[in-house]
Amino acid sequence: MKWTDTLDIAIALYEKYPEVDPLKIRFTDLHNWVLELEEFDDDPKHSGEKILEAIQMAWIDEAR
Repeated sequence: MKWTDTLDIAIALYEKYPEVDPLKIRFTDLHNWVLELEEFDDDPKHSGEKILEAIQMAWIDEAR
């Protein structure tokens, strides 16, 4: 997975952290959790606020 795979990342995060409310997560934690995903293989420096927001929004949609 790459940073641009926001939906895949969101699904993986939802499956790994089903008890977490994605509205309450800090972007620093979100960034670290994405890096910890087994399937994730991208440069940690290629993320930014817009990408993290997109992942968060996709995670919110997935949680609903």
